[in-house]
Amino acid sequence: MTKRKLGHPSAPQRLSRESLHLAKEIRSIQHRAAEHDGRIVSLGPLVLFSTESGDAWILDPADALAARLAYAGDPMDIDIEETATSYTIGWHGHYRIDGEIFAYEDDASRQLVAIRGYPVPLLLRAISGAIHS
Repeated sequence: MTKRKLGHPSAPQRLSRESLHLAKEIRSIQHRAAEHDGRIVSLGPLVLFSTESGDAWILDPADALAARLAYAGDPMDIDIEETATSYTIGWHGHYRIDGEIFAYEDDASRQLVAIRGYPVPLLLRAISGAIHS
């Protein structure tokens, strides 16, 4: 798989030195997805989650940005740049939650995917916490 930047990266964000381990957290959530283990992790203004179906995502709730990190247990490439005080992510698209449906629109293809079965109530709680952090 060729690694290329999709969409538009967010402006560099700043996190505290203690919470800045984005690449490590992405690898961890991809591992959880490969194990079909559902987890939700808040990392400053970001939310990462894996599902029992083997999917994993990273979300920026402030701008409704999303990038898929794993599909059916297989990790996917994502462009990130991380320094000691900031990060930049090559976002792939946008998400929204409508009732119990997680909807994602890919910026490059404009394809819209609606997914049922994600832990939406728990995800909404994590998203709310990230927005208010």
